[in-house]
Amino acid sequence: MSNTTCRATDATTNHSSGHFLSTSDHSRARLEGIVERAIANAGERSQALAGRSVALLFFNSSLRTRSSFEVGVAQLGGSTSTLEVGGGVWNLESGDGVVMDADKPEHIVDAARVLSRYFDAICVRSFPGLKSLEDDLTDPVVSALAQNSSVPVINLESCLWHPCQAMADVMTIRQRFGRTDGVKVALAWTPHVKALPAAVPNSFAVAAAQFGCELTIVAPEGYDLPDPVTARLGGVRVSHDQSLLRDQDAVYAKSWGRLDRYGEAPAAELRDWILTPEKLGDAMFMHCMPLRRNVEVTDAVLESPNNAAYDEAENRLHVQKEILKELLVR
Repeated sequence: MSNTTCRATDATTNHSSGHFLSTSDHSRARLEGIVERAIANAGERSQALAGRSVALLFFNSSLRTRSSFEVGVAQLGGSTSTLEVGGGVWNLESGDGVVMDADKPEHIVDAARVLSRYFDAICVRSFPGLKSLEDDLTDPVVSALAQNSSVPVINLESCLWHPCQAMADVMTIRQRFGRTDGVKVALAWTPHVKALPAAVPNSFAVAAAQFGCELTIVAPEGYDLPDPVTARLGGVRVSHDQSLLRDQDAVYAKSWGRLDRYGEAPAAELRDWILTPEKLGDAMFMHCMPLRRNVEVTDAVLESPNNAAYDEAENRLHVQKEILKELLVR
């Protein structure tokens, strides 16, 4: 089967403009509207999604994403079905032209076309394999699902992007500072015990730039973001100097891997990049969670009044409800 055959979709069933795969696919004005409504409507209970059904398709584990979407859809009067790939749902193949004679009996293309007939939206989480950078940069699962779905697809974190988290991050900055334009934010690399994907730092960096923040990336030498991300950032400042963190309004902590050592865990000698209150000063601390205490950041950071990670987690609920309404109701 050729690439064209596997990925082909009829023009009447491919509504790519209706998906939410990355914030960079949408105008700032549209994103601003979502954030503003999320702030205004926080805690809303309504019947905005009455009669609507949303599929939550998980290839990977989740706590905040699964919980916030299930609760959010329920608060809007809709229903969800949580589908765990390999745990009650068939293992799904995503490769092009694959001879499917191994342990994956169904292709994501076929699943997309079937689920589109049951649900009003499909939300999907699929992490990278961290084996081939070239393959992961194609975002195979989310891309194939979006290209073959006739209903909106929402990215719950893929190889490249985590747009719902980025929107909650922007909402948190707006709540704390009353604006995003001109707010000084740093994306700070932190240590970890294993290799991690870059979807969260990618999405935060792009969203911060879209919303007019003054972005600085602070990371050890060699820890660059991939080209599809840096191409969207323009003239962002990159530094290896952690002392810059004290000069920021907000610091977003996250680990990600080296592109030239793709899939390898960070070197042990980088453990001194752990974030402490002394390194952060008065900056607001941000993190997508989960996080490893006393590896990425110290307990003291998390117990500080400057810790906004729990606000970000709550804001996932509020902003995702507005994303759903934007795609399904407005």
